[in-house]
Amino acid sequence: MNFEQNDLIKLTTVTMPFGKYQGRLLIDLPESYVLWFYDQGFPKGELGTLLGLLYEIKLNGLDDLINPLKDYK
Repeated sequence: MNFEQNDLIKLTTVTMPFGKYQGRLLIDLPESYVLWFYDQGFPKGELGTLLGLLYEIKLNGLDDLINPLKDYK
């Protein structure tokens, strides 16, 4: 996956467009939900790219480094 520079900020501003967590910021999605997407396959397009990045962040315990970007808006 190729990530863009502003994808980290998008994780703190883009909301989940569907499903159980519709309307929740991507960065705030539970790890179990992100792992489920990893197992099932990420959606195509930008959402899939962002969820893939989020998976890597959660896998490596980097949430606390990203959370301050919520105030960046």
